[in-house]
Amino acid sequence: QVQLVESGGGSVQSGGSLRLSCAAPGFTFNDYYMKWVRQAPGKRFEWVAGISPKGDYINYSDAVKGRFTISRDNVKNMMYLQMNSLIPEDTAVYFCEKTGTRGQGTQVTVSS
Repeated sequence: QVQLVESGGGSVQSGGSLRLSCAAPGFTFNDYYMKWVRQAPGKRFEWVAGISPKGDYINYSDAVKGRFTISRDNVKNMMYLQMNSLIPEDTAVYFCEKTGTRGQGTQVTVSS
């Protein structure tokens, strides 16, 4: 059964950092492009970052470029999102995704 489980969210002040993790058991993780998306209250889902199966191709939304770093560990079937210089606009529920599957999300709250 394909399952994605996010963790690592929390509440931080503006300028702070958090590291999100996504556990991805139950499928051949290193066959898939993976991504992080987020949903702020009352807003649509927003793509944040994506990483190719081998981790050699990475891209970011303009909103997070230079502050967030996506990575993956294909041995551990894990994906990460290091978030630095957080701002209140980053407040959202963050989800990891592969095609057709999304986790339950982890809340990130940034106060000014």
